[in-house]
Amino acid sequence: MTAHAEIGTADAPMLTDAITLRCGTLMPAVGLGLYRIDDAQMAPVVHAAVGAGYRLFDTASLYGNERALGKALATCGIRRSELFVTSKLWNSDQGRDSARRAALRTLDEVGTDYLDLFLIHWPAADLGQFVPSWEALLELQQQGVLRAVGVANFEPDHLTTLIRATGVAPEVNQIELHPHFAQPGLVAVNHAAGVVTQAWSPLARGGAVLRDPVITRIARDHRRTPGQVILRWHLQRAVTVVPKTTSPQRMRENLDIFSFTLGATEMREITALDLGARAGPDPRTFSAAEHTPTR
Repeated sequence: MTAHAEIGTADAPMLTDAITLRCGTLMPAVGLGLYRIDDAQMAPVVHAAVGAGYRLFDTASLYGNERALGKALATCGIRRSELFVTSKLWNSDQGRDSARRAALRTLDEVGTDYLDLFLIHWPAADLGQFVPSWEALLELQQQGVLRAVGVANFEPDHLTTLIRATGVAPEVNQIELHPHFAQPGLVAVNHAAGVVTQAWSPLARGGAVLRDPVITRIARDHRRTPGQVILRWHLQRAVTVVPKTTSPQRMRENLDIFSFTLGATEMREITALDLGARAGPDPRTFSAAEHTPTR
């Protein structure tokens, strides 16, 4: 990893490999997503990622692999202070007291004294509990057991409700984001509120985006892979990313995106691929009582 610096604005290329969140915590711009990484896979995947240069590891209570991640990190050869661990609060644990208990349970699962970032996984507005859940996270942040706190899958109205109720904006909003679902409005809202946008599924699913002729042409022009071009597009939109891969080669490729820059025309061409095609649930209609999301 190279020298750290703050993220750029939405109008200027983000050329560095880490950002400083409002609370002062340094967060790598590229992390490893751990969705559906089981216990048997975890140690080899994490150790390969650490060897490639990863320091941010993104998990969640929903994934059921927090304990396996903690064990893998404990044997990876890197000091805890150099690692960045993200986890998330599941819907069934929303509420002031239950959110606090769930966060402390995650600390125990991972085997750490603090989490670098803890997110409310979904607004689950039908529960009516994301504001008291947020208040619990803020209290734990004040106590030092959560270094940074944020949300995932929050739409502008959810963010507005949260900020009006507590006066504190999330540090991060992790959302589905890729060239076929560019979300320019939400990215702009996040930026205006001082919230860092982080993309889950940044390369989309199924490979269609990676095979897009515009992406493949730009990749050839830069002598890069389609995945590297897409991740670079995210960074130049001031969006951080947590792509998932178990391939050591892909891990290295996904980190090797800081030595080239996409031109303004190329950025516009990729953004124009937006189909409004969401792969995951719509947070505005997602009901915690009826659905279990795929991410």
